[in-house]
Amino acid sequence: MTESNNGSKIAFIFPGQGSQTVGMGKDLAEKYPIARQTFEEADDALGYKLSEICFVGPEAKLRLTEITQPAILTVSIAALRALEGQIPRPSFVAGHSLGEYSAHVASGTMTFADAVRTVRNRGKYMQEAVPVGVGTMAAILGMELEKVAAVCQDAAQGEVCSPANVNSPEQIVISGNTAAVERGAKLADERGAKRAKLLPVSAPFHCSLMKPAQDRLETDLNKLKMQKPVYPVACNAEAVLVNDDLRARATLIGQVTGSVKWEQCMRLLIGEGVQTFVEIGPGKVLCGLMRQIDRSRTCLNVGDETSLAKTLEQLAV
Repeated sequence: MTESNNGSKIAFIFPGQGSQTVGMGKDLAEKYPIARQTFEEADDALGYKLSEICFVGPEAKLRLTEITQPAILTVSIAALRALEGQIPRPSFVAGHSLGEYSAHVASGTMTFADAVRTVRNRGKYMQEAVPVGVGTMAAILGMELEKVAAVCQDAAQGEVCSPANVNSPEQIVISGNTAAVERGAKLADERGAKRAKLLPVSAPFHCSLMKPAQDRLETDLNKLKMQKPVYPVACNAEAVLVNDDLRARATLIGQVTGSVKWEQCMRLLIGEGVQTFVEIGPGKVLCGLMRQIDRSRTCLNVGDETSLAKTLEQLAV
């Protein structure tokens, strides 16, 4: 069954880095044996108690990129497994940056254990690609993509500055060398952005400075056994639907230095007739972006026991 009772298509969408909070997944693990099992599987795959860091912190540890990434993936898959079988199956899946790995686990492209280890390394490689302080990111609010791209071009001055996350018509994140991004934020302010603010990030994700991380990750991904996705995956790097394992691998590699075309991915799924989006994992960031992209769509979220119960009520098979 791939459609809800009223015949409208459903897409499962998975959050990326930034959605983490201490305590995430704890109530799901307490109530659902399958969720608890998911955390145990992650602990085994990584060789340390990721579950403990998710449930009790400390927050400083949870914020380390190589821990944040497997942590968000694990909470997302624990929530997915608690939900599966209780609501209609999705027609499509997608995930924001790191969330694309959750989408591929949901679609059966890769095993959960492989994904957890891969994103731990992905976080580590991204952190190590650029010395702390050399790069940063900034959010540009209320400025269209063409203008942001022009700002980046003018701010680069021989350094790297480019759009990293096209999140919604209201929000685009730029990434690159610290001085260039600072110039970009200042230029965006001068050219009429509602707001331009530097983000407290540990590295300049999704820009060409991440090339060393991309090369290392490519080696890891090439060793993984991957399957044809069960559900088409809307991929960040190209905003197209991925239906085979080779394409899945290539787009996950390209995603490290490529920009996250989230708004384009969501418009692609809306064009395919998706009426209901279910954000699975910690936080409600993607539902917030959906309100900026298309308010006529329904966006539900499943991140804890309360939101799970609410979503089940609205989507009962």
